[in-house]
Amino acid sequence: MSDARQTHRTDEQPEAGVARVSFMNVPGAPVETRRQMLVKVAWMLLWMLYLAYPAGNLLNGHHSLVGQAFGWCCLVGFVAVYVLLVIFRSQAGMKPRACQVIVVTMIVLAVAASCVLGEAFLTLFIYASVCLAIITPPNYALRALVGMAALTAAIGLMIHAGSDNITTFALSALLSGVAMTGLQRLVATMKELREARAAVAHLAASEERLRLARDLHDLLGHSLSLITLKSELAGRFMDAGKDEAARAQVADIEQVARQSLTDVREAVTGFRRPTLPVELAAARTALSAAQVRLEAAPELVDAWPSLANEEAGALAWALREAVTNIVRHGEGATVCTVTADESWEASGERYAVLEITDNGRGPGKSQPGNGLSGLDERLALVGGRLETGPGERGKGFRLRASVPLRTVSAPSEPSKAS
Repeated sequence: MSDARQTHRTDEQPEAGVARVSFMNVPGAPVETRRQMLVKVAWMLLWMLYLAYPAGNLLNGHHSLVGQAFGWCCLVGFVAVYVLLVIFRSQAGMKPRACQVIVVTMIVLAVAASCVLGEAFLTLFIYASVCLAIITPPNYALRALVGMAALTAAIGLMIHAGSDNITTFALSALLSGVAMTGLQRLVATMKELREARAAVAHLAASEERLRLARDLHDLLGHSLSLITLKSELAGRFMDAGKDEAARAQVADIEQVARQSLTDVREAVTGFRRPTLPVELAAARTALSAAQVRLEAAPELVDAWPSLANEEAGALAWALREAVTNIVRHGEGATVCTVTADESWEASGERYAVLEITDNGRGPGKSQPGNGLSGLDERLALVGGRLETGPGERGKGFRLRASVPLRTVSAPSEPSKAS
């Protein structure tokens, strides 16, 4: 999975910018490239196959040349404004007024074509109803769609269409618009979920920063106060000619400063150590940008609440490296599965196991890169081990990290004197 020729840095989070290029965009997200725009327009044009009914009506020779020219102009104009609406809606800075004008144009073309050429062109009202549902606020969507269905029925009665056709087209326009309204709400919910996941990852990082700030305040506040006090005492002893006492205070200052430096290094080391909840939230964001769905049980965050910091940090590093590999090298991967388990060794020791798999093309014949080698060393430092290889049935890539399940024991209370 990792390429030996490419340097992996396990201390970096995978970013959206390094995600592999995808032809498809995330539902509800603005289109970023021309290729994505072309793919989206192509998908939208597939629904235009239902225009075969009015097109066939023009080709059967029942209309004059003027009528045929007018009909084809209406159909081409209708498809053109439909594609234009798709393009406008896919852009980040789309203008609502322009979209409203386009939908009104579609309704006008549908009315004109139906009144001039007959009931075959009532099909256009179905497309107009769907587009109306797209641009109408949810609070007013149902009223607008009922009005569109009523307009379809009124035009059908005006042109003396059959009752079956009037009912079919009016009901289709209403139901298609309602379905599109539901789809719009689903897309909005997906967008809110992506923003919520990003907010959770940001809050988790902010909480770590606050913890570091509190630790540094507690550590340095006492140490610096003590250094200040002993410096003043040393100055007084020097003024009084008590050199030995002054040297003792200076020695204490040196000892306190060294201890403060050690405490700060330990606090910073704890801050840099990743945690499984933070890495899981970051993995969702990174994989979502790479068009990969993350499947992880909700209880995975609290799988081993009492696991020692070093072992828990090693598992978090494993998750980060696995996600980095999927984002950068997981060609064809669409699903990433993260599971937590426990295993017993023959020696009786219990291990916490974190397994990450994807459904991509797998590692092939490439050798492990620097990222996996570094992860193997991290796990070895805490008595763990790393296993990598193809997933089930030889598909995808599997990374399995195991660490001893040594919990942090609570300090025992001093026995009370009898």
